[in-house]
Amino acid sequence: MMELANITLRNVDEAAFRKFKVRAVDEGITLGRAVTQALLEWANKQERKQKRSLLEFKPVRFGLESKNLSKDVDRIVYGV
Repeated sequence: MMELANITLRNVDEAAFRKFKVRAVDEGITLGRAVTQALLEWANKQERKQKRSLLEFKPVRFGLESKNLSKDVDRIVYGV
């Protein structure tokens, strides 16, 4: 079982907090559980951002004008 802490949050946008609280009630979970889930989700997302691989990047099409783009880049960068 996880260890629980009592915390105080300051400077939270009131409208955002009300919306968050309504969603927690709609889901049938306590506000504490909803905050815990939100904190974990945010922390995990930040962690994943830092571990991105080059394999995750999608190719980009530059259009027909870029047909020789690779050769142009090689010429400019390497003088080939």
